[in-house]
Amino acid sequence: MPHKIIDLSHTVEDGMITYKGLPAPIICDFLSREDSREHYTGGTEFYIGKIEMVANTGTYVDSPFHRYADGIDLSELPLEALADLPGIVVRATNVGQAVTADAFRGLNVKDQAVLVHTGWASHWGTEQYFEGHTFLTSDAAAYLVEAGASFVGIDSYNIDDINDGSRPVHSQLLRANIPICEHMCNLENLPDNGFRFHAAPVKVKAFGTFPVRAYAILGL
Repeated sequence: MPHKIIDLSHTVEDGMITYKGLPAPIICDFLSREDSREHYTGGTEFYIGKIEMVANTGTYVDSPFHRYADGIDLSELPLEALADLPGIVVRATNVGQAVTADAFRGLNVKDQAVLVHTGWASHWGTEQYFEGHTFLTSDAAAYLVEAGASFVGIDSYNIDDINDGSRPVHSQLLRANIPICEHMCNLENLPDNGFRFHAAPVKVKAFGTFPVRAYAILGL
């Protein structure tokens, strides 16, 4: 069958809110097409845009440096941990707000990009997105580390319970050098397995998090 690419990322737009309390991105002109014309000839024009944003904007990947001062940063994450990974989707749309280790038992997650489909992405762009989201529990994170998952993503507001200030899921996965992707979407369009996953952020030194264009390739 021909290859099919499924986009798993939200669009970053001027003024959008990803996480309550963090500023929205500001997207504007640095050099407009009109102003650029004076630099070129024959009607030639270019556009140079400018964006000001916090790292946690849109669909993004966390590196260990996001949580730990001694953790590897975005520039140190190997591409092998971010691109061309075998993927598995774990369906967690009917398990309640807290996704425990039981959701992963019996599944082969070793060396897999484990994408947790909660259905919460359907609330993106609404006030509901920020309240009562689905999250993983500490025992789920411990299980994924022990079982050898290579990457963990979720289509929810936060992979942790935001009422737990210790952030046990971030803490355990990132300490084990397992990248995390949050605010994903379209996981309902993926099969349970048999696809390749990609989510490589910009290679920024001394930075812990950055938006990605996450996607899956089916039919390989």
